[in-house]
Amino acid sequence: MALWLAMFTGMASFGDYLQSVFWHSHEMVFGFSMAVMTGFLFTAVRNWTGLPTPSGWALGLIVLVWFAARVLLVAGPASLGVILDVLFLPLVTIGIAIPIFRSANKRNYKVVAIVAALAVLHFVFHLALNGELPAWLSRTSLFAAIDVIVILFAVVGGRVIPAFTRNAIPGSDPVHRTWVEVSAFGLLLLLAVTTLVGGGFALPAWLPMTLAFLAAAAHALRLALWQPGLTLGNPLLWMMPVAYSWLPVAFVLRGLSGLAIVVPGAWIHALTAGALTSLMVAMMMRSTLGHTGRKLIASRADVAVFLLLQLGTIVRVLSGIVGDHRTMTILAGLIWIAAFTGFLVRYAPMLLRPRADGKPG
Repeated sequence: MALWLAMFTGMASFGDYLQSVFWHSHEMVFGFSMAVMTGFLFTAVRNWTGLPTPSGWALGLIVLVWFAARVLLVAGPASLGVILDVLFLPLVTIGIAIPIFRSANKRNYKVVAIVAALAVLHFVFHLALNGELPAWLSRTSLFAAIDVIVILFAVVGGRVIPAFTRNAIPGSDPVHRTWVEVSAFGLLLLLAVTTLVGGGFALPAWLPMTLAFLAAAAHALRLALWQPGLTLGNPLLWMMPVAYSWLPVAFVLRGLSGLAIVVPGAWIHALTAGALTSLMVAMMMRSTLGHTGRKLIASRADVAVFLLLQLGTIVRVLSGIVGDHRTMTILAGLIWIAAFTGFLVRYAPMLLRPRADGKPG
């Protein structure tokens, strides 16, 4: 984010392959988001299957591939950076597919398919950027990847938010209605398809706009069925419904952008900085506390970090609607940096030390 602000303000320029907004978009989607997704899946798949995911030298190699790609895409040689960048997601796919298929964990075959789809879209992005495929596919594959990540977000959110609420709050009864689930995920798939098809073919403007408004309603109803109001007394619980609530907001803004009422950047950042990042941070907080042997109780610092993320998202979303776009974008980026600095200060010591309860890990 600091590098992006340097680019955005004209203070610096990095590399020749990916520049300015294209670099920022690629790195947040295929760099930042994929790293967090991988950490979550390598942990979760162990719990889902009872089988190991990459660790030790194998995990170290995957981390090195990810890190080297980030550096080389900026510092060069970009060609090597692209190779490593494209290699990362197939390695992740293999890392989760082996335990899932070995355990015949059919419920999570779809997770393997989602990560594999992201790998394909990433490959298409680089092929289009290098002129091997039509140029329009670079932007289209990037936006389609965001839609696919949202599907994974909805899968994970639908598992953890109701489960954590049910386990922590006596008398709660969050539910899933089949017709709501089918509608919610069906609309996400249709949006992803229209993003892919619409990049190269003219679709009627009302179609993606209507799908976005319907998706907003479906996911707002889905969230309401999980009784989010009951979580208000527990920050580690309410952070997750708050994160999910950005999803219907983002879809409303997406529909409004189809009517040219708001700019596309508003819904994109409501979705990425609001929904996706907020759930990532909430999950990282809870996972770190749990996996380091600490009580699942949010500190004031945790709440401050999460609220900073919400403030940064609001500022960034509004920057495309009201006020000075440049100033508000810079402010949103600085708030983001402050939030993640707070997260790092709070959680790095926990992750670098042995578990507080003395258990392995």
